Amino acid sequence: MKKLLLAAAVAATFTGSLVHAEDAKPDNEVSFNVGVVSEYRYRAIAQSRLDPALQGGADYVNNPTGFYAGTWLSSIKWTKDAGGSGDVEWDIYAGKRGEVTKDVSYDVGVLSYIYPSNGLDKVAGFADANTTEIYGQLGYGPVYAKYSHSVTNLFGFVDSKNSGYLDIGANIELPDAYTLNLHAGHQTIKNNTAYSYSDWKIGVTKEFFGVSFSLAVLGTNAEKSLYVTPSGKFTGKTTAVLSAVKSF
Repeated sequence: MKKLLLAAAVAATFTGSLVHAEDAKPDNEVSFNVGVVSEYRYRAIAQSRLDPALQGGADYVNNPTGFYAGTWLSSIKWTKDAGGSGDVEWDIYAGKRGEVTKDVSYDVGVLSYIYPSNGLDKVAGFADANTTEIYGQLGYGPVYAKYSHSVTNLFGFVDSKNSGYLDIGANIELPDAYTLNLHAGHQTIKNNTAYSYSDWKIGVTKEFFGVSFSLAVLGTNAEKSLYVTPSGKFTGKTTAVLSAVKSF
């Protein structure tokens, strides 16, 4: 834009620099989150025996490079239901985010799911529940596609190394600061074909009073006789899940 006066140009430049400085993110950021869910589902399979769960985590990001690392925990019941022990899932992850082009983003990393003292390797028909996956994601606007590949046995399944999970979805901004969450996925469990399944989710997210609330309906086509609680409840049934998360 043309400036008629040098003074106006200097003032505009100085003001613009202040605004840019205020908007710029620091090189290093640390954040924390705590939450509660009406039921903990992962890849649409119940992890908390269809009961509520407490969750929380911490994240670090280096904004100039896109490197990030974090940890997250949740109460669970599935390892006990499988005949082992333990009531906590502890996730540790690290990766890098960035742009391939102006419109295409990427996210690559590694994620370990740790189930302290789960003991499933001592239960007939199971392997140790601890699992590590590598993943890669491409995004275009609100749409993304992500693939996760296990480099260990997957969640206690014997001889299941190199299992994979494909996740396709979109997070679409709606009026009044609502976000529509859409997802479809498919879990392939190597050498355990009967346990492979597809899942889906339709939800909405909105922040109220500094807390992010999410309500979603989700379900699977998992084999009902294989994914059950000790009392016989199907852990992949279609259900509604409500969550509330506070970040700080």
